[in-house]
Amino acid sequence: VQLVESGGGLVHAGGSLRLSCAASGFAFDDYTVGWFRQAPGKEREGVASISRIDGGTEYANFGKGRFTISSDNAKNTVYLQMNNLTREDTAIYYCAARWSTRVTLDHQAYHYWGQGTQVSVSS
Repeated sequence: VQLVESGGGLVHAGGSLRLSCAASGFAFDDYTVGWFRQAPGKEREGVASISRIDGGTEYANFGKGRFTISSDNAKNTVYLQMNNLTREDTAIYYCAARWSTRVTLDHQAYHYWGQGTQVSVSS
């Protein structure tokens, strides 16, 4: 079981990035997938979550209207489109999966984690 994130990088404030989370060793079909982030000196926080069963989603307040989580079942990949980025979005972004149909932003509820991808936003 492996989750691999990609798509991070350095972007100017107001810019966009699309993160990808590819799964190998298992099918995402019965899982809920979440994106989380952790900035230096801060707690890990939930960003967005999607149910692969019914497509239900949940977003943190700071991401509503700016971030979009989506799933490509054929590619076994979940994406996080991030628009209008600010310096406060600078963090390591992780994807995680849990065997459940219920979306949640509680990181303790997730069983499998990727290694993370760095997102840096400059002013």
